[in-house]
Amino acid sequence: MARRKKIVAREILPDPKYGDIDVARFISYLLKEGKRSVAETIFYDAMDIIQKKRKTNGLDVFRKAMNNVAPIMEVKSRRIGGATYQVPIEVKPKRKFALAARWIIGFSKSRPGKSMAEKLAAEMMAAADGEGASIKKRDDTHRMAEANKAFAHFR
Repeated sequence: MARRKKIVAREILPDPKYGDIDVARFISYLLKEGKRSVAETIFYDAMDIIQKKRKTNGLDVFRKAMNNVAPIMEVKSRRIGGATYQVPIEVKPKRKFALAARWIIGFSKSRPGKSMAEKLAAEMMAAADGEGASIKKRDDTHRMAEANKAFAHFR
């Protein structure tokens, strides 16, 4: 039995422009040194760039990109009898979002481009189309889980 109190997750307030909690969470992942206004500017500029290039709602592209990048399965190391096995497990919804956001932001940073907003917009558009580095990362994660399906009984 646990000796500590159960951790209660804080309620996240929706972002001011779109009124969406997922956008607010993504902006929180984008934060650097606690500068929320800078992170919001980067995200909203990226949405404007997507809107200009695609002639569609930037929020729809964002949602599609997040759904495309979110992994379904991943591997977790389990030590059993002196051997370490990569055991495939299903990814929980909160972790799906966290991984997708982390991958999109990480690969946006490594993209060539002028501003972070342009890089983020380019990575989101690529992810929405089912291509780009973040989609490749998701595919690699799924491939790893598929390869280790034999160890699924160690769950």
